[in-house]
Amino acid sequence: MATPAESKTVLITGASSGIGEATARRLAAAGHRVLLGARRTARLAALSEELRAAGASVTHRELDVTSLDSVRAFAAAGVEAYGRIDVLVNNAGIMPLSPIEDLRIAEWEQMIDVNLRGVLYGIAAVLPPMRRQAGGHIVNVSSVSGHRVDPTAAVYSATKFAVAALSEGLRQESRDIRVTVVSPGFTQSELTDRGGSPEAQGAARAAAEQLAIPASAIAEAIAFAIHQPANVDVNELIVRPTAQG
Repeated sequence: MATPAESKTVLITGASSGIGEATARRLAAAGHRVLLGARRTARLAALSEELRAAGASVTHRELDVTSLDSVRAFAAAGVEAYGRIDVLVNNAGIMPLSPIEDLRIAEWEQMIDVNLRGVLYGIAAVLPPMRRQAGGHIVNVSSVSGHRVDPTAAVYSATKFAVAALSEGLRQESRDIRVTVVSPGFTQSELTDRGGSPEAQGAARAAAEQLAIPASAIAEAIAFAIHQPANVDVNELIVRPTAQG
């Protein structure tokens, strides 16, 4: 449990389910001040109410990571509520799997907008206040698909490889901002529930049902990185089921 002096202000995108929700629960329980963002505000409100009832300091705000104005307003809300931003967890992501030959171009563009542009917008929104306070931590949630490419995941993998490159570039440019990439393997989430080809998404769901680890395992990895001393930067964590090939 963080003491008041150790408590950090943490902004989490995609916080209405899966890894984002689990991270909110983990960090709120550790005593951090948490601002939750997602499109599904009813879920955010219910989660915020539950965590506050347990004694946590939690607020929420509607967030569309594909809109720079929305992301900037989210960051501004964090500063307004808590006076600073210590950590951004860039978690929002989508994964509509399909073979390239299906030419699901609208879904390609959506993945680029959410998985890459959304991460860039998050960085753009929090970097100025972090620079002013001479410290901060950006955690980008990538994927094992940012390290390997499987059939039907080419575009998704491309966005996640890009997140790794972006994160490493930001890390090398920074001396007082920590940068961490967390790459989950099969994890219990809603990623395979929307879009993509029925065959590809069905195969991914079947694999997840056999292999998936709980989202709380990824939340623990994120908490581990956040809780290191300020001069220790955990650059990359890959967390996947033991049985995943």
